[in-house]
Amino acid sequence: MKHIKKFNHLSRKSSERSALLSSMACSLIKAKNKRITTTVAKAKALRVYVEPLLTKSKDDSTNSRRVVFSYLQDKEAVTELFREVSQKIASRNGGYTRIIKTGIRLGDAAEMCFIELVDYDENMLKGKTTASKKSTRTRRSSAKKKADEVSDATVVEETPSEEK
Repeated sequence: MKHIKKFNHLSRKSSERSALLSSMACSLIKAKNKRITTTVAKAKALRVYVEPLLTKSKDDSTNSRRVVFSYLQDKEAVTELFREVSQKIASRNGGYTRIIKTGIRLGDAAEMCFIELVDYDENMLKGKTTASKKSTRTRRSSAKKKADEVSDATVVEETPSEEK
């Protein structure tokens, strides 16, 4: 029976699954562009695993470091998480990861995707800064628009052409 099945077991035993998710979380945190490629099922399981750790990293205390280390078992990953990543996500209330589907794997036709930390995607951040620079437009009545168009229009006088 499948009563109260809360998470995807990923066809692994408990110890294998925790080792897999710990390894993937370390890879995500230590990656240069904070992005890894994996299957959609593993990415969704990783999101549930890593987002509470990211929330825990906002509070830089000895206890929170110990709790995160008990999940990750990697000193470099914990150090980078508390020094760099927590600074970027400090103002965010949740939703630290993004899953982008990319296609299928050739061997077994599994759906592949990227999982990335939201605040580290350079392309999205560039788009966000250009969008914020736009000025807001206000509604004006049609009479004011026509008056502005008339006053802005340049007047060109036509000279009668000489007929021969």
